Amino acid sequence: MLHLRELIHAGRPSDPTATATLSLDERRRSRLRVALDDGREAAVLLPRGSALRDGDLLRADEGDVVVVRAAAESLSVARTSDPHLLLRGAYHLGNRHVPVELGDGWLAYEHDHVLDDMVRGLGLTVEARRAPFEPEGGAFRHDGPLHAHTHPHTHEHAHDHTPAHDHDQAPAGGSHRHS
Repeated sequence: MLHLRELIHAGRPSDPTATATLSLDERRRSRLRVALDDGREAAVLLPRGSALRDGDLLRADEGDVVVVRAAAESLSVARTSDPHLLLRGAYHLGNRHVPVELGDGWLAYEHDHVLDDMVRGLGLTVEARRAPFEPEGGAFRHDGPLHAHTHPHTHEHAHDHTPAHDHDQAPAGGSHRHS
């Protein structure tokens, strides 16, 4: 069994000797046992909080270099040519803490028929598809998508849903358009 302990981010020169195709959930875990695409077993033993991206390289204690590939997953892809509607869709999904991948005129999230109905209700078209998923990482990850906290995080803050702190209100100084 290979022991994969060193992460080499995508774009750094190295010659991979194997491939590991992993789901988003697997790529978010820092400790797991995986089957490489060639059938060999490997243990991923990265520092806590590590997250892998498609194209990252893992170096094994034994010298092998394994390239990480994002597995195809069941996604919902929402499209619109209206930038305002796309922003609204991303906002409402983010407000529900749903990981979202963004593109030019589209956004993708893990398939969920309830979320699909919500996004359609906002005016976007939604289709189901199987594809690799690389969601945005959020404010705490500075080297690309995938959310990886490096500090303790709790949700002990109060949510005051009065008009002064309503999640559907525009930021101070902005205007809010009802559709």
